[in-house]
Amino acid sequence: MAVDPREYEKAMPAVRAELAKLERAVVLTRGAYEGRAYEVVRQSLVRALEREGARRVHPHVVDELARQISQAEGPG
Repeated sequence: MAVDPREYEKAMPAVRAELAKLERAVVLTRGAYEGRAYEVVRQSLVRALEREGARRVHPHVVDELARQISQAEGPG
């Protein structure tokens, strides 16, 4: 099933906006909670995502980001 490239282009502004919300939440959480206990980081990340309005983040992504922040791992 082929997807019309115009549909992709129409969707990209919304995708970029959602990714920006996710990024802001991660940056804020990392700055305040890096190296802390996983549960504390995860709760803080969930609150930050809610404040940013990022509602479509898969729970596994939240778990992995919280783990990385807790273990003070940088991206990549």
